[in-house]
Amino acid sequence: MTQALPLAFEFSVALRFLREGRFQSLLIIVGVAAGVAVVAYISALVTGLQTNTLNKTLGAQAHIVISPPDERVAPAWPVAPGERHASETQARAQRLRTIANWPAVDAAMSRRAGITAVSPMTSGAALARRGEATRAIALTGVDLARYDRIVNLREKLVAGSFRIGPGEAIVGKTLAEDLGVRVGDRITLSTDSRSDSVRINGLVDLGIKDLNRRVVIVPQRSAQSLLDLTGGATQIDLRVNDVWAAQALAASLARELPCKVESWQDANTQLVTALNAQSISTTLIRSVVMVVVVLGIASVLVVSVVQKQREIGILRAMGAQRAQVLRIFLIQGGMVGLLGSVLGAGIAMGMIKVFTTFVRGADGLPLFSITLPPETALQTMAMALAAGLLAAVAPARRAARMDPAQAIRM
Repeated sequence: MTQALPLAFEFSVALRFLREGRFQSLLIIVGVAAGVAVVAYISALVTGLQTNTLNKTLGAQAHIVISPPDERVAPAWPVAPGERHASETQARAQRLRTIANWPAVDAAMSRRAGITAVSPMTSGAALARRGEATRAIALTGVDLARYDRIVNLREKLVAGSFRIGPGEAIVGKTLAEDLGVRVGDRITLSTDSRSDSVRINGLVDLGIKDLNRRVVIVPQRSAQSLLDLTGGATQIDLRVNDVWAAQALAASLARELPCKVESWQDANTQLVTALNAQSISTTLIRSVVMVVVVLGIASVLVVSVVQKQREIGILRAMGAQRAQVLRIFLIQGGMVGLLGSVLGAGIAMGMIKVFTTFVRGADGLPLFSITLPPETALQTMAMALAAGLLAAVAPARRAARMDPAQAIRM
């Protein structure tokens, strides 16, 4: 009980000081709200943009790909240290090969922690023909149910049915346009050694025009037969829980397996660089805005201390302790930070609503989804509250050090 009364006294005095300087208090609260709104909105915008970019990039590819190691040419004769010799080694052309003992690798990956889906694939170059039209394609042989768990292929189906059996195929929609075919038509798939006629069961849009122009998906056994790789798999696709942990997991698998292991970060280095640059820029903006908020609150409280010198002196003369005066101004800073953060979170939600309502793509749909996650809002509000308390430290200490007699005379 003895602690409740002084605390109530300090809150009431801090609130009174804020009310007496209404205009100043309103300006700084609005300033804090603007800073919080900018930080929260930019954080939500960048997060939404990065999520959308990753979904589009990884929506058509695996998080980790296991494939046979590259073939290398060994030197014809070993060279002793310090010796010189004239020789030239030409890089060896990479031929289509399969993963050694791939069923065992497939089973081991299915049991591995952190991996949510595994799909073996037999793929290679081929030609698709329809009448006089011929196109180079990427022939992809998969177990459709397992491959769907890697790239969510079912969601990308734009026509036909989601199934393939012997003599059937799913093709990219741009390839179908190039060949002048539709669902139900037949095309001829040819490799160096074999050819086969398949019926088109479905068309897919993978979100990347180049892939839509080349992809032809058939049952794995059909691809093995066409590519003359009986029973073989040219790669194993993996999907993981945490996409940002893919690179570390790929490095670990590369040390364990006699295979080439590549993560999506290795295949998209420019994208990863751009995402990292966005994250660093967002952090810099948040830091600068928070510094501005701290300086704004501190400047208002410093002015408040100067203006309230007589009142502070009277409080001290009436028995208020230095610690109480210190807490009064700390509470003022906390109140400003709290009120500004709540108002700023509301403004940020309004800005997000405006963006999703009015900023749309050529198809009339929002460019990408933006939301303000509760954890982001709470984190930003906590930063603003901490900034308010931090900004109040110097003015509060100055007020607490005032001599009551001298303050009253001013």
